[in-house]
Amino acid sequence: MPQSICIFACRKHLRTIQLLRPLIFRARTAGKSQQAARNRRNRHMAVLQNWMVFGISLESWLYALITTCLIYLLLDVLTRSTVHLAKRRIALPPKAASRRINQVVVGMAPGSKRYLYFLFALLIGLQTLLLPATLELRLFQAGVIVVGIQALLWINRGINTWLEDLDISGINPDLRKRATTTTMVFLLRLAVMLTVVLTVLANLGVNITAFVASLGIGGIAIALALQTILSDLFASLSIGLDKPFEVGDFIIVDEVMLGTVEYIGVKTTRLRSLGGEQLVRSNTELLKSVIRNYKRMAERRIVFSFGIRYETPLAKVGQLGSVLGEIISAIDNTRFDRAHFVKFGASSLDFEVVYYVLSSDYNTYMDIQQRINLELMQACAQRGILFARPTSILHFGSEVRLASAEIEAVNKDAATLQDMPG
Repeated sequence: MPQSICIFACRKHLRTIQLLRPLIFRARTAGKSQQAARNRRNRHMAVLQNWMVFGISLESWLYALITTCLIYLLLDVLTRSTVHLAKRRIALPPKAASRRINQVVVGMAPGSKRYLYFLFALLIGLQTLLLPATLELRLFQAGVIVVGIQALLWINRGINTWLEDLDISGINPDLRKRATTTTMVFLLRLAVMLTVVLTVLANLGVNITAFVASLGIGGIAIALALQTILSDLFASLSIGLDKPFEVGDFIIVDEVMLGTVEYIGVKTTRLRSLGGEQLVRSNTELLKSVIRNYKRMAERRIVFSFGIRYETPLAKVGQLGSVLGEIISAIDNTRFDRAHFVKFGASSLDFEVVYYVLSSDYNTYMDIQQRINLELMQACAQRGILFARPTSILHFGSEVRLASAEIEAVNKDAATLQDMPG
């Protein structure tokens, strides 16, 4: 009995060993494969570490290449995401200022240059290498130059987009672009270029103090030589920014020069007078003058007067003011202010009337004034009131007295002649 039990146990262990044998074999095989892969990886890493290019291991070059690719992809994704976000915000109804900023951001997108992105990423990747201090400094300076060029391109596109939004509806852009737009673009681009150039020179190790000082001295000399032209140039810029008038406005300058603004140039502004001729005046003198802009007049205050005869009855004189109020109030686009008997004229009783025309159009004002005059004439005719005319009354003595005086004067002259010696 015990012998049979031992035989059964041995058989059972043999079966277990037979079942575990494939697993043990596979484990041994996997271990050998992993060890072989580890050995191959170590051999490859050894090759990368031992293979030198310009004194730098191939492994470091590989890390620099990976860094370059990652930086380039990051810059590209950031640019695309920013433009996509700006376009989405433009589609929303935000404030006008934020909408314009988003439009500028979208307009700056075409200024993004892929080769500048790649150069910048490549310079960042090279910074990961163990390089001499001099070469690292040169790489940093090259990076500053690349960033400056890309920033200049972005700002240039942004300025163009910003100024395109300043277009005035209904006015030909050719009439304004040579004045305010051209001046602003020139000054902004000049300021940006100088800033970028000075920044790059400073990072390249150039002492820009003497350069800036020389620019200041040269600028003073140029300003003194071109004082008149520069004053007109900045006057043109002031007109464009402050906008005391715009193309299409009807203005009066110093009560002697009137017309419609036809062109605002860098040096002069041109008006088209009512007679058809063109009036030209420098921008500096124009800003020193008193300018009356009728285009921006919301309403027109009108004052006119008339006179009636002294023979008009007192009751009718008192009624005339209320009659004028009724006439003016019944006309559209008007607001009656007052009508008074103001003074005794040389040959008339003078009235003064004040009302407002709720429009800046001159033809509308003339139509209203004509209607007031006609209705006033009709109202005075219905009431028997006569308008005064300039008259002079001379009072003479009677004809008898005049004849007696003439006879006495003749007799006196005759007596005088008789008394004179032969």
